[in-house]
Amino acid sequence: MFLSDSDNELRRCSSVSTVSSPLKPASNKWEQSPLRKRLRYASTPKKDSSSSGPKTRKTPSTPHKNTPKRKQQAESQQVEANGGEADDGEKWRSVEEEDIEPPQPRFRPGRCAGPQLNRTAHYTPLELFQLFFSATVIDTLVKNTNAYGKIKHQAQKEKWVPVTAADMYSFICLVLYMGLVPLKTLKEFWRGSELFRLPFPASVMPCRRFLAISRSLHMNDPAVEAANDQKKGTPGFDRLCKIKPLYEQILEACCTFFHPHQHISIDERMVASKARIGLKQYIRNKPTKWGFKLFVLADSVCGYTINFFVYGGRESEPTGKGAGYDAVMRLLDIPFLGKGYKLYVDNYYTSPTLFLDLLKRKIWACGTVRSNVNGFPKTMWDNVPEKTPRGTIKWIRKGELLFVRWFDTREVSMCSSIHKAYNHDVAKRKVKDSDGQWTVKHVPIPGCIKDYNRYMGGVDLSDALIGYYNVLHKTHKWYKTLFYHFVDIATVNAFILHKEMCKLQSRPMLTQKRFREQLILLLAEIGSGPNRANVASRYRATIGRRACVVCKKKSPIYCSTCHKTLCITSLRNCYSEWHRSNNICHSDTE
Repeated sequence: MFLSDSDNELRRCSSVSTVSSPLKPASNKWEQSPLRKRLRYASTPKKDSSSSGPKTRKTPSTPHKNTPKRKQQAESQQVEANGGEADDGEKWRSVEEEDIEPPQPRFRPGRCAGPQLNRTAHYTPLELFQLFFSATVIDTLVKNTNAYGKIKHQAQKEKWVPVTAADMYSFICLVLYMGLVPLKTLKEFWRGSELFRLPFPASVMPCRRFLAISRSLHMNDPAVEAANDQKKGTPGFDRLCKIKPLYEQILEACCTFFHPHQHISIDERMVASKARIGLKQYIRNKPTKWGFKLFVLADSVCGYTINFFVYGGRESEPTGKGAGYDAVMRLLDIPFLGKGYKLYVDNYYTSPTLFLDLLKRKIWACGTVRSNVNGFPKTMWDNVPEKTPRGTIKWIRKGELLFVRWFDTREVSMCSSIHKAYNHDVAKRKVKDSDGQWTVKHVPIPGCIKDYNRYMGGVDLSDALIGYYNVLHKTHKWYKTLFYHFVDIATVNAFILHKEMCKLQSRPMLTQKRFREQLILLLAEIGSGPNRANVASRYRATIGRRACVVCKKKSPIYCSTCHKTLCITSLRNCYSEWHRSNNICHSDTE
């Protein structure tokens, strides 16, 4: 019993640090007793057999401060752990240290840069637009729209009237007109009130005909879509099946009729949509945050859309090098592109792996880069103070790639295979002097950032040109949203071709508004006007007419005696029916 009580007492004593009592001093015999030593050794955790030194109990201690000597030792250990990555050749250097300028690429395009057209001919806006919406494209739209319209109108009283190529041109004409003169609803374009008196839409196509084509508009064959729906949930299912024929035809035309200049850029584009479909994406830093995401390759100078694809989810066979890497390689997969191009991208795409692989294809690149991307210098030898002066430049060259850090209002990191670290360029910045007055100060700026700001906006320029007269309006079907965007791409690319041809021929160019106005008028001429023979009889002669008092449909016939609008057609005779029902003799009416 004595041994058990003693063990308990000793365990309690060993769990706390020994404190000498002011009333009774601690006994030295107990400190040197074999039982105390045995308990002390038992309470100390065992170390590995390889460790040497006396086995003494370690008491908790306060952490050491990060003194400069201890910090330097930690950095040295980190460098050793990184395999010596941060050696003398990979320190962040300043502008006082001269960088070696890399050899500049020799621009060798596969075709002559610019429009791939007869450079002595004068093209009308309609002819340029028909490069993208050719007769083949129109025939595809007419065929698939008629196929879907017949299926949709089987259970309805009103039969489907087949759409012709002229009807489709009139439909596209009004779609472009609605982007030029926007209203809240489609039916307001045909209202005859004083506020909404627009004679042009009714002169091109009746409201009912336009709405019928709009509801039945289809880009793919319904039979192909039904077969694709059977594959839902399998790898063979195509999420973009509904837009595929027109999508491929527009894409081919974009690549065919224009060859980009040396500076090109890649960025995302958002097409606004609230459709409840998995294709809809969210990008936080875009003005249009919800919609369909497109990856776009554009000319940095004029904004021409060279290549693009709609993002439909993860690729079935990714390369494993990132979604940005796969998107760039897919957009640059143009056989006749050529060599010596300078590509500008943002930090979503930039990676040392991508830039080195592009160099193998003779394409140089520049872009902002994230500091946590694989391949970014991980050196710990960073002598940048906390309050860095504005315009400070730090750089590291790793083989063929240059990494630059520039300190403006915030730090910007760049990666480039084109530029030298510093070419004595300056940027103007407004700063406050000691008296609190705003002054202009010239601060150093790296050449890669200067060129990035100049050439990165190719896709943004294209988005701006589309946004001025956007034809997009609300629809119930997600694929119609992309149809309207394809119309926008075709119109803007046609306008850019017009400007480039005017530059080559040294003649005055049209503004985009004037270009669209001429295009709308030319489309209306080749379209199916209300008085054309290929329009159904019930849609003829209804411009600005009153409604029949019997059938409520528009009619040009007016009884001057009864002061009533009545109609006489091959299908009905409301004129006689109304007079007989009201016991009015026909001889009394005119």
